Amino acid sequence: MTSSAKLLTVVQLIPALHSGGAERSALEIARALVAAGHRSVVVSAGGRMVKQLEAEGSEHVTLDIGSKSLGTLTRIGALRRVLKQLAPDIVHARSRLPAWIGWLALRGLKPQPHFVTTVHGLNSPGQYSSILLRGERVIAVSQTMRDYALSHYSWLNPSRVRVIPRGIDPEAFPYGHRPDDAWFRSFFAEYPTLDGAPLLTLPGRGTRLKGHHDAINLLADLKQRGIEARLLLLGVIEPGREDYVAELRQLIRSRGVHDQVVLTEPREDIRDIYAMSTLILQLSIKPESFGRTVIEALSLCRPVLGYAHGGVGELLAELYPAGRVPLGDREKLAERAAELLRVAPPISPLQSYRLSDMQQATLALYAEVTSS
Repeated sequence: MTSSAKLLTVVQLIPALHSGGAERSALEIARALVAAGHRSVVVSAGGRMVKQLEAEGSEHVTLDIGSKSLGTLTRIGALRRVLKQLAPDIVHARSRLPAWIGWLALRGLKPQPHFVTTVHGLNSPGQYSSILLRGERVIAVSQTMRDYALSHYSWLNPSRVRVIPRGIDPEAFPYGHRPDDAWFRSFFAEYPTLDGAPLLTLPGRGTRLKGHHDAINLLADLKQRGIEARLLLLGVIEPGREDYVAELRQLIRSRGVHDQVVLTEPREDIRDIYAMSTLILQLSIKPESFGRTVIEALSLCRPVLGYAHGGVGELLAELYPAGRVPLGDREKLAERAAELLRVAPPISPLQSYRLSDMQQATLALYAEVTSS
């Protein structure tokens, strides 16, 4: 950073810092701000990621501005007092309710901080969601997200909406990575049924929107074609989702693949699991605004098979067209999976969607806003 560049104070607003893509992006931008000499503050209800945030040089203010209850509205004054004390140049909201609380808290503040928002998800259009489109600049995490916003909000000026895709750290997902032998031994000791055949991995929390049923049917369809494979539903077992998991196990039994499928809780060794998988599945039946899984897998040089809609379809069209199939086309899904298991097209090292690209573009947007 040059000595003539203005040092900024940026406050990011988010419900909590437990996990998730928006939360991860908040930490990534906080880290970039600190590295550039700026002051970085995050306001949230707290969570396990606060420790990392503070260790990387940012400040955290604990204030629940994301709970969906009338009591949250009483925190407008508390947030206004926090902002008055911090005197930020920019307030950056990443979620709808914190954005509303932040927008109301900014009223009457002198000087008035700049208001920036990020739209991370394809939320139902309407008054409540519209707050994330009222920033001086609106960051959309994909072209899909930008198109969605402009198609549903006719008053939105396209010049205010900037596409800044999420990015991943190539060093965290290094090209051609292979787990060490000790990891392989440990993994297959825990899940021996996954050994001895090509592995399909579908990462995703325990919700039917992630396409677990389609993945199970895909495995059964491959079996009917005489193609041996295994399926890992990574991260599907979660508290409160017991009925859904039981439903999946029933489908697994009825399709005759009970000895070929493993369901797990969320795990920390995602990189190694992706790297040893033959094929990564992204079968969300509802379009997603982005598709970080696609980028992580391709960065590791692992092929991805996914539905051609939303942000996932956008990424596959650009980076790995062979992995696209029409939404819900079961026959085409099995056909394409068989092709990729036989011979997957080569994957080049990523030259875009890198974490540094996202960080630099966001800081450039901050500089643009504050210089206007």
